[in-house]
This record gives sequence, structure tokens and C-alpha cells, in this order.
Amino acid sequence: MSRTVVAEINPAALQHNLNRVRELAPGCPVAAVIKADGYGHGLIRVAGALSEADAFAVACIEEALQLREAGFTLPVVLLEGFFDTAELEAIARYNLTAVIHHPWQLRALEQARLATPIRVWLKMDSGMHRLGFSPQEIPAARQRLAACSSVAGPVTEMTHLACADDRADQTTTQQLARFDAVATGDCSIASSAAILGWPQARRGWLRPGIMLYGASPFVTGGGESWQLQPVMTLRSTLIAVNRRQRGDPIGYGGSWRCPEEMPVGVVAIGYGDGYPRHAQPGTPVLVNGKTVPLIGRVSMDMITVDLRSQPQAGIGDAVVLWGEGLPVETVAEHAGTIAYELLCGVTRKRVRYSETQERDNGKIL
Repeated sequence: MSRTVVAEINPAALQHNLNRVRELAPGCPVAAVIKADGYGHGLIRVAGALSEADAFAVACIEEALQLREAGFTLPVVLLEGFFDTAELEAIARYNLTAVIHHPWQLRALEQARLATPIRVWLKMDSGMHRLGFSPQEIPAARQRLAACSSVAGPVTEMTHLACADDRADQTTTQQLARFDAVATGDCSIASSAAILGWPQARRGWLRPGIMLYGASPFVTGGGESWQLQPVMTLRSTLIAVNRRQRGDPIGYGGSWRCPEEMPVGVVAIGYGDGYPRHAQPGTPVLVNGKTVPLIGRVSMDMITVDLRSQPQAGIGDAVVLWGEGLPVETVAEHAGTIAYELLCGVTRKRVRYSETQERDNGKIL
């Protein structure tokens, strides 16, 4: 593959970030969230690096079956449960755990005749108002699951926190109070934001997601402030360096004009690769490890950068779009989005994936 765009994945950083989870909440079992192709990092690669987790959590049965087919035997939690009754036999056969969040799923379990009962998590809507039973409905749902022959063992009760990414918002305290007023036994409350920012939620099964990939879940700040390491570094190269004159328009629409005679670099990356189209001029890009600003509009295959601070830069020089040395959260902020979207949006058919290799002064050993 001749195109130079590479998403470099660092398995050691995944392991480090999992260890950070355990440091913050010692003794709590960890269900590593690896849905959406491991947040864009590659489902099987991520699962291999996180094999010391206590379970995996995915969105749907298709993701779970990929794990089973690859030989992973850890428990797998289906965070959206089952989508139709036909999935129940496969859930039982492959020893999966289903989240139950709606009355129709309860009825389906009660009507099922499974050769092997399945494990379930019961979801409470404590304030997210997306999925789950209301607090008032939980006792009856719990009772029905306990009496259901298709359900194995104790039921874990879970909830999801709507505003945990903002530590000044007291919605989280209110949700925890609603949950604690009704929940009994084993529980699962904390995803990344709660693990990091809300110590009172660090109990039962933890569900770390974005923090495993080295990014912060919070509305401000980056993962490095929580001793997290970036897992994906998106790399490319300069494919052209051109001298432009004062007043020259750059890129589509000509909305950015050169303030003086200057070198302009062209990087082989664009929204066709997953770089955000709405990244604004001034978005930082690393060229040879030094920050330069994005100029002009992002196009499908290319971006342009201001090389006045890097006049020695030339064709083939290394470019980092995010990751090592440049937090993905910083790029997301300049693009009006969140790190989750950028990581999940890398285009697998155009971007080559590799694993981090040791480097010495920028050269691979």
C-alpha cells in the first residue's frame, strides 16, 4: 500500500491504561468496553491487549461472536442486550451476558425454552432517559428475572450516568442516590468518567471505555492529566511543500489567504481517512515533532499546513495528526467534536493499521 496514512496502535498503552483503572478502583472487576471495533482501534487487537480484564463489553452479538470465533473465552456483556428472540439461543450457546433494559426482553426470556440459562444484567434508568427500567419498575423486574428459568445465577443491576463528564454537574449525585435507593446486590455503575471523577461510583463491575484508549472522558482536559497513555497515533507524511505568495488563497473556497510569502505543506490525510472535515484553521498538526497550524479547508484526501515555523521541512517528512505528542482531545476541540468520534471514525479501508515498534531518535529499530 503506497498511501502513507497509518494508524499506529500501541498495545502496551492499552495495558497501562487498564492498570490505571485497577489502581483507581482496586478489587473491582473490570468489563473492558471494546465496542465499535475497539473504539476504532481493531476489536481483536484490543481484546488481545486487554486479555487481563475480567470481561469484555460490546454493543451487539455480532461483536461478541467475533471474539468467540477468535478464541476469547472471557465473559462478554451485550450492552444493548438482544434485538430479537432469535438471538437468545446464540447467547446461551456462546455463554454471553445480556443487558435487559425493556419489558419486551423480559417477556421474551419468560417465554424462551433455552437448553442453558443465560446471565443477565438489569438496567435501571436513573436519569439518562435512554434505556432501562425506571426505579419504580426495578423491584418487579428483578423478581421476574429471579423466577425465570431462562436466567442463570444472580442478576447484576446497572445504570449509566448522563453527566459524569462534567464534575461540576450534580446530576451524577442525584442519579447515584436514585440507584442506591432501589438497587441490591451486585452492581455496575461506573464507565470512564465515573471511574476517574466520581469515587463514590467506583464499586461493582467497572465499564471503562474511552480511558482505555488514552483519552479523557471529560468536557475539558486530556488523558495525560490522568496518567493515561494514547493508544492510537495517526500518522502521515508531507507529499508537497510549495512557496506561496502573500494573498494566495489556500484550498477549497479560498477562505484562508497567505499573510505573506510562505511555505505551505500538503499532507496526505483528509476526511476520507477520518480526519475531521470541520477542523478549523489553527488546529495543531505535528511535522517532525513540531507543532504547525492547519490552514485552509480539510479536503477528502489532503490538508494543508503553515510551515513558516518549519522552513526546513520537506517531502516525506513525518506528520502526526493525533496521538503521540498531540492529544486527540485537542484536535477534537478544534473540530467541534469529541475524541470518541475521531477514534471511531478512522477509515479502515484507506488507513493502514500497524502496531507500535520501538524507536530511537524517530527511527524504527
